[in-house]
Amino acid sequence: MSKWIICGALLFLCSCASQEEQTQKIRIGMMPKLVGIDYFNACEKGARAAAAELGVELVYDGPLNNDVGKQAEMLDTWMAMGLDAIAVAPNDPNALSPTLRRAMQQRIKVLTWDADSAGESRHYFVNQATYEDIGSELVNIMAEQIGPEGDVAIVTGSLTAANQNIWMEWMNKRIASAFPGLQIVAVRPSEEDQQLAYQVSQDLLKAHPTIRGVWGITSVAFPGAAAAIRDAGRSGEVAVVGLATPNGMKEYVRDGTVETVLLWNPVDLGYLTVQAAVAAVRNDTLGASLTAGRLGEVTVLDDQVLLGAPMQFDKDNIEEFDF
Repeated sequence: MSKWIICGALLFLCSCASQEEQTQKIRIGMMPKLVGIDYFNACEKGARAAAAELGVELVYDGPLNNDVGKQAEMLDTWMAMGLDAIAVAPNDPNALSPTLRRAMQQRIKVLTWDADSAGESRHYFVNQATYEDIGSELVNIMAEQIGPEGDVAIVTGSLTAANQNIWMEWMNKRIASAFPGLQIVAVRPSEEDQQLAYQVSQDLLKAHPTIRGVWGITSVAFPGAAAAIRDAGRSGEVAVVGLATPNGMKEYVRDGTVETVLLWNPVDLGYLTVQAAVAAVRNDTLGASLTAGRLGEVTVLDDQVLLGAPMQFDKDNIEEFDF
């Protein structure tokens, strides 16, 4: 056989291999804190829309409850699958960091979203809004509804959730600077269990009869707290303010238990997370801004990709949203 034929065949095979590498789908793994609740279902909807637009393969899965150990187990499985990028919402910023660092050592692009991990254990954090914006706005809304003074309480998700703890830090800063008459009498975890949030809120009402407001700062804690206050016959007397999806809070807005729901658009958050993950795989690093499909240009501040300011939903607009 002529050496020219052999060389030609080798060049053809190399060309085919190169084309296959170029057209091979990027594979992204995206993990919420837990599956099966409205908020993370909405995130998944946006994530899948972005994956379809970008032509990438998306694995979206997570534990059934806020179990960081289960998250670590699932991530180990994902690393063995050879995914190009992993985006995770950690239930505990420190406990998951060793697992994420191992993923980085395997040259997997690692992003966090919704909640962050230790900075050295991921490349980028897709942040739904700045911590200061969320914490300050939660306090501003409460003060609008009950005035600048009174006993208030917080029902959070988990005491180890980084995003919730940082929101509470900014809530305290805002109270100290603008509304020192607001007194936080208790902070109680609900472990992302709506029935537990309901019970915790009932207990708060009994333990602190002078309470004037309750914050529910997760999409599970907020409806649980609202239901407890309504069932106690204290709608309109005790304000309930928090973060949740419009669909999860419509009944409480309709009956007057809740005036305002605060949240970013979780569909957009899921969408942006996949956009950022794919951009990080393709470009290795991100610049000062990111072109994110239908969201247009979004800001990249150091190692944070920012979705934007939170939204407010009330009786005048909440029916317009379906997530």
